[in-house]
Amino acid sequence: MPAVIDKDKCNACKSCEEVCPSQAIKVEEKAEVKPEDCIDCNACVDACTSGAITMS
Repeated sequence: MPAVIDKDKCNACKSCEEVCPSQAIKVEEKAEVKPEDCIDCNACVDACTSGAITMS
């Protein structure tokens, strides 16, 4: 399952975007995941400073 972003917790720090090896995450006002590009690697979950990303 692709990464899921809790928009209420996201602080748009871009740490998830920077570590995503498949470039599935883009951050503008909040992080957004392109599910079709997500490879379920958990890199974004580990990098998220606000705990806004889960794999579910």
